[in-house]
Amino acid sequence: MARDRDTPASRRLGVGAIVVLVLVGFAVTVGIGIVRGAGGGGAAIVTPSATASSDGVVAGAAYVHVAGAVASPGLYRLTSGARVVDAVAAAGGFAADADASAVNLARTVDDGEQIVVPVVGAAPPAAPAPGGAGAPGAAGGVIDLNAADVAALDTLPRIGPALAERIVAWRTDNGRFTSVDDLLSVPGIGEKIVDGLRELVRV
Repeated sequence: MARDRDTPASRRLGVGAIVVLVLVGFAVTVGIGIVRGAGGGGAAIVTPSATASSDGVVAGAAYVHVAGAVASPGLYRLTSGARVVDAVAAAGGFAADADASAVNLARTVDDGEQIVVPVVGAAPPAAPAPGGAGAPGAAGGVIDLNAADVAALDTLPRIGPALAERIVAWRTDNGRFTSVDDLLSVPGIGEKIVDGLRELVRV
C-alpha cells in the first residue's frame, strides 16, 4: 500500500512553490509593462556616439526636439556639435510637404532647443529663447542671432532691414555667431549699436 504523501510538510512545499511562481509571473508582467511604456506612444530617442559618466550624466550629448514636417517627430539625443541636418536625419528626414528651403541645415544645434520644420507655404516658426524667454521679436523676448530671420532682427533698435539682411548674410557666410561681439564684424554695425543690443540678443 502506497504511503500517503499529503503531509503538512508537503503541503507547505506546494504552497511555497505556488507563491514563487506568482512572484515570478508578476515580475515578468512588470518588466513587459516597463518595456512597452518606454517604446510606445512617446517621442523617439536616438543616441549616436554619446557616453554616460559614472553619475549617469551623458557626456557630449545634445537633446533636441524635432517637430513639424518630418517623418518621425520627437525628442532626439545627438552628439555635441551636431547640425540641423543631423537632427532632421535622425527624425527620418523631411516629410513630403516639408519646406526644406526654410531650414538652415548647416546650423549647429543647441542642447534643449526645438527645431520646427514648416510645411510648404507656412511662415517659418520663430525659435524660442531658452528658459521660455519668448520668441525672437516678441515683446520681452531675446532674439537668437543664430536663428532669427530678417523680420525678427528688424525689430531690434537701430537695426533696419538693411542691417538685418547683412546680419543674416554674415551668418550664412561665416557660420553661427559665437558671441554678441561678432556683430562688430557685420558692415555698418559699431560698438554703440552692439552695446545697445547686449540685453536684447543672444547666441
